[in-house]
Amino acid sequence: MNGGRAAGRAAPAPPRPVPVWVVPALLTLAVTLTGVNGAQPWRDELATWSAATRSPAGLARMAGTIDAGAVPYYLLMHGWLALTGDSATALRLPSVLAMAGAAGLTAVLGERLLGRRTGLAGGLLFAAVPGASRYAQEARPYAFVALFAVLATLLLVRAIDRPGWRAWAAYAAAVTALGLAHLVALGLLAAHAVAVLARRGRGAARRAGAADSPAAHSRPADDPARAADSRAEPAGRRGRPLRGWLTALAPAAAVLAPLALLSAGQRGRQLDWVDPARLADLAALPGALARAGAVGGLLLGLAVLGAVRAGRRALLPAAGVALPTLLLFVAGLAAPVWVPRYLFFTVPFACLLAGAALATVTLPAASAVVLLAALLGLPDQAALRRSHEWPPGALVDYRGAARVVDQGRRPGDAVVFSPRDGWLFLDLGTRYHLGDRQPRDALAVRGPDARGDYWADECARPAECLAGVPRIWLVVAGHPAAPVDAVPGAKGAALRGTFTVARVWARPGVTVALLTR
Repeated sequence: MNGGRAAGRAAPAPPRPVPVWVVPALLTLAVTLTGVNGAQPWRDELATWSAATRSPAGLARMAGTIDAGAVPYYLLMHGWLALTGDSATALRLPSVLAMAGAAGLTAVLGERLLGRRTGLAGGLLFAAVPGASRYAQEARPYAFVALFAVLATLLLVRAIDRPGWRAWAAYAAAVTALGLAHLVALGLLAAHAVAVLARRGRGAARRAGAADSPAAHSRPADDPARAADSRAEPAGRRGRPLRGWLTALAPAAAVLAPLALLSAGQRGRQLDWVDPARLADLAALPGALARAGAVGGLLLGLAVLGAVRAGRRALLPAAGVALPTLLLFVAGLAAPVWVPRYLFFTVPFACLLAGAALATVTLPAASAVVLLAALLGLPDQAALRRSHEWPPGALVDYRGAARVVDQGRRPGDAVVFSPRDGWLFLDLGTRYHLGDRQPRDALAVRGPDARGDYWADECARPAECLAGVPRIWLVVAGHPAAPVDAVPGAKGAALRGTFTVARVWARPGVTVALLTR
């Protein structure tokens, strides 16, 4: 009798597998949190801090002048910094979380398109790429761009497979978020168009083949089996993905069009430092995106191999790498827009293609390749935690300059910066580290918030504005032999005519001089 009860007892259910996103997301989180505050905020992060600490009205003023495309990110950071403060860790934590989310979604997308092993391998490779750590540890929107690029692609796949207004509405929201994070990333829509058209073409071919088959012709029009075959084919496979996709893009376009128009008018001022694109830039792109030449080369080789082996199933991730890159390169031939980091959102798709190659080998071999990528990137991982400046080695030690001023300042001191224009942001750098302890900016008469950009207007008569100041902390770029002589124009003449140099401190990329009357 006991044996009968045992025989009738249900067998225990097998354990559910761990979701494919868990390990890549947690690993990316652990890697990117390591040393997150090691490098001091660099110029671009100082721009984020300057913008995010303004009022919403100040950000609206800024949107009409410069950096309109980044204002949605600045609004997000404005609310975040109001809650957390503006330490380096607080500035970067949203990007860390976004990058971990991008890694997890990359694994989910890979599982959906190419299988679980591909998704897991692609997500782990993404965690190992130094570029993921670089842009996770930066208070800029690139981690969010990667997150929304993968999310929008995943929602597209789901909307095509199971169409409906909710699915397309979710996709429209993700595309809108992608454009708000960075307008250049909308080049990904070209890859989405290829996926939609490819699915539509396959659906038409299947319908044509079914209609021409002998079984189809042998059934009467009102045959229940024929009707069942028609109902079994989802609506999205009967030519509707294109209609649903275009409909979903309409609200996204309505939201993003004003932002795109504002940004287009600011391109010349904002990207005046960008050179035209060259063919050599394409060859250097894998290393630039991976932030490590060896890792970029390995990733590219694996991605090509994975695309060949996966065949048609690799169409969407392959297009997600190739088409945005091609579009930006062609645009960069005619306009100053070729900035490699703008294409970082293509890296998750390259990792999926590489994961498709690793899915064909044994687990130990795939794990060894992921470990190899991590080891090849270790020197670059260490370097990016020391400095974020670009090009490498061009460190401007804002923190060191601020420490010099802070240790020697007295009541009544003033500070003067040279140069005040350009992208070095000497004034923002020292103000970030000194805060209210920074001496009075003697020559500033109109600050960045009032101007609606990142710079300040200075006094037209420097000698008058410096009258009565007993000591000046002069902060100049580089390491000139005579810091005061490196200050041009009337500002330099006023300093040389009234003050003498008491002491000079050289820090990487910047010099601080104490001037006394």
